[in-house]
Amino acid sequence: MQETAFTLFGAGVSWLEVVAFTLALGCVILNVLEIHWAWPLAIVASVLYAWLFYANRLYGDVAVQAFFVVTSLWGWYQWLFGRRADAKGAAAPLRIARLGGRRVLAVGLLWLAAWPALGVALARYTDSDVPYFNALPTVGSFIGQVLLALKFVETWPVWLVVNAVSVVLYASKSLWLTAALYVVFGGLAVAGWLRWRRLAR
Repeated sequence: MQETAFTLFGAGVSWLEVVAFTLALGCVILNVLEIHWAWPLAIVASVLYAWLFYANRLYGDVAVQAFFVVTSLWGWYQWLFGRRADAKGAAAPLRIARLGGRRVLAVGLLWLAAWPALGVALARYTDSDVPYFNALPTVGSFIGQVLLALKFVETWPVWLVVNAVSVVLYASKSLWLTAALYVVFGGLAVAGWLRWRRLAR
């Protein structure tokens, strides 16, 4: 899997990255369309990306992928069997919804607080050469994944920020195919945001 499949911008792209790229792209497309088969794709893609990121000393991203494996099992269950109170207070199947202003603020403050804390941990306990840069999208990915599993519209602007930062991060590591994937993810985040906002109405 670590053998070079092709060269992009002077850097070798492994078969591992190609397969992880393909599965992750399929996963996000299915997420936008609210199709639950996104979750098993996410599990396999996350295992492969954890391997790739470990090889590139992106330990925050390794943690994200491990988190994705666990939360993808939970997210799959939520999308199939999850329930939330409807407008009348009765339990109803989980549908796309909005967080509301107060909870959006709380999520933003959590992200801002956890980012430097994780950066310190990565700087102190790993040999990462980009601890704070890696920490920003890592924390955002944790938040975005939970919001996605619970079908909150606000997952998509979170992913938009994560994707924008990740493009630069992966390009700095010459992971060009993955950087390109996150450009595509950015476009899909916009599409998901527009679609889910419409469905939430």
